[in-house]
Amino acid sequence: MKILPVEPWPSTGKENIVTHRENTDFILAGDIGGTKTNLALFLPRFARHHLVENESYASQDAAEFHEVLEKFLKKYPVNVKSACFGIAGPVRNGRSKTTNLPWEVSEDDLKARFGWEKVRLINDLTATALAIPVLSETELRTINPGEPDPAGTIGVVAPGTGLGIALAVRKEQELIPLASEGGHVDFAPRNEMQFDLLQHLWKQWHHVSVERIVSGPGLHTVYSWLRKKSNDPEPARLTERLAESDPPRIITEAALADGDPVCVQALDLFVSILGAVAGDVALTGLTTGGIYLGGGIPPKILPKLQSGKFMDSFTDKGRFSRLMSTIPVKVILNERAALLGAAHFFEPRIF
Repeated sequence: MKILPVEPWPSTGKENIVTHRENTDFILAGDIGGTKTNLALFLPRFARHHLVENESYASQDAAEFHEVLEKFLKKYPVNVKSACFGIAGPVRNGRSKTTNLPWEVSEDDLKARFGWEKVRLINDLTATALAIPVLSETELRTINPGEPDPAGTIGVVAPGTGLGIALAVRKEQELIPLASEGGHVDFAPRNEMQFDLLQHLWKQWHHVSVERIVSGPGLHTVYSWLRKKSNDPEPARLTERLAESDPPRIITEAALADGDPVCVQALDLFVSILGAVAGDVALTGLTTGGIYLGGGIPPKILPKLQSGKFMDSFTDKGRFSRLMSTIPVKVILNERAALLGAAHFFEPRIF
């Protein structure tokens, strides 16, 4: 599945930077994750800000976030009107210690270091939620049409390097995201196999959160556990690929394209637990406005999400199963949604 860009790259993108460098104030947006940090420059537009340039950096290659910013701004030395950065971790009083990185980032430090007046750190799922009002239908894929409530709360569940969760409420026509660290709530097994998985994980971690399973590393954990339990030896070629590249991606490809039975079982279990977690979020927030699946994983496993396993777990909520079936579920296909949402932080769009 091709992941759609924020918007088509202008044919004169580089010329845009040169043309506007001296007389235009750009919006700088960032999406800070445990694996990569994405930075982008936007030109302000009323309906939807226009992406001009963006770069992606390996987060582990920098000791501090400002090093990444300095590299980006050296390449694109422009006037910055405002800067907003979505960060994978809790933000308190303008400061954040990233969950999966040794970085400590603060608004005051960025203002002092770069001379910007308007700087804001927000949770990365807050940034993703802010993008929802400006996403087009082509940037979304419906898993369950449901019965949308135009005034209802929405939820965002985003598995990637970690698991991000957020709610967003509507006040009149404005969407107001509520950040959370819901990815770190307890994993609740729903059947004997999942209980066996929990017992296995208890041997490694005192606290088993849903992020330990519903994330890229979590998929690898589930696969490794299932492979050890099975009598099916790992194919030599798969062993080589897992050692050479990104294991979650290889497991997904082996499940969807190659049909390796253990990889298929791992991805099925992953999707089932993701559906249950998304259903829990929907119940907690009564998200009659819909659940949106963000992060890097859902667009890559669309066939599995559409197979029925996700919705079976999503709606399996006892007396509330009928209500759950009415909640729309959509996948965000736009890999730059968090950047777009961060760019709109100071000027949110109506919903």
